[in-house]
Amino acid sequence: MKWVTRKRIQVNRAATAWLIRRFIDPQAEFLFVEPDHVADIQAADGALGFDAPGARYPHQDGQGRCSFEALVDEHCAKDAALQDLARIIHGADLKDLDAAPECRGLLTISRGFPLVARDDHDTMEKTAFLYDALYASLKQRRASA
Repeated sequence: MKWVTRKRIQVNRAATAWLIRRFIDPQAEFLFVEPDHVADIQAADGALGFDAPGARYPHQDGQGRCSFEALVDEHCAKDAALQDLARIIHGADLKDLDAAPECRGLLTISRGFPLVARDDHDTMEKTAFLYDALYASLKQRRASA
């Protein structure tokens, strides 16, 4: 499946790409385009848009969820660690920085993604480790509780 979102990915778009690859569509193809092209590509190519104007999964939906949260609710609702991660992503992306203790750190780290990566595909590959580690930590925390 093709997925399309805005260029220069940071918090939510990087996390959503990770979520899609790890839990929803391991063979996903990602297109990173100018914000005003997402809806057109979604319509013309049948791609699923996220975190952009006119996308199927917008930056913030009518329920106040970012695209990461909406996809977790739709595809992985029973995974408590992903629900915890969704709260962190929401807080960092939508500047609700008190939503979870990790929000401020994730926002700061995410701002550096474009500074250390060649392009959005490189960012996606490099940040997979970060999100794998954060997810594993959240799973362990739940198992220990």
